[in-house]
Amino acid sequence: MHVHDRVVEAGKNFGLRHAGLKALGSLRMEKAYRDYGHDIDNTDDAYETGLGFVVDLNKPDFLGKAYCVEKKAQGPAFNRRLLQVLVKDPEPLLYHAEVIYRNNKAVGYIRAASYGFTLGGAVGLAMIEAGEPINKAYIQEGTWEIDIAGKRYPAEVSIRPMYDPKMERIKI
Repeated sequence: MHVHDRVVEAGKNFGLRHAGLKALGSLRMEKAYRDYGHDIDNTDDAYETGLGFVVDLNKPDFLGKAYCVEKKAQGPAFNRRLLQVLVKDPEPLLYHAEVIYRNNKAVGYIRAASYGFTLGGAVGLAMIEAGEPINKAYIQEGTWEIDIAGKRYPAEVSIRPMYDPKMERIKI
């Protein structure tokens, strides 16, 4: 307990506050951080989930390298993509597996979500299977909605994290 007390005392100068597991989940969603086993699994690839930057194609040989070389050559707009979504109405909550519509066509579902206090609404990660390249134009030219408990709500969709997309605050 004495270590806890010293950390809390030292942290006062930095605005340190206690945060529980749900707060961390909410913050993770706002930054669109992926969690293996929840948002992504072994059926997804690094490029479709926005994690292609961690694949070192200069590494000699590794299991799956040929696939990664081929997949990267297809990008950056893939037909299947994990995107961040934000419900524009601050009231409804997302839980899991809600269907996402683009121009009235079901194109994906929520994999994980939470309430984003900084963003002011329910935020989540959704796997979109478009059947066409998912790029900036595909996102911006579509009308996006999420079916929450049988009612559709307008949504915003993004490839990049909606909170701190340039990673400026994370470096403070």
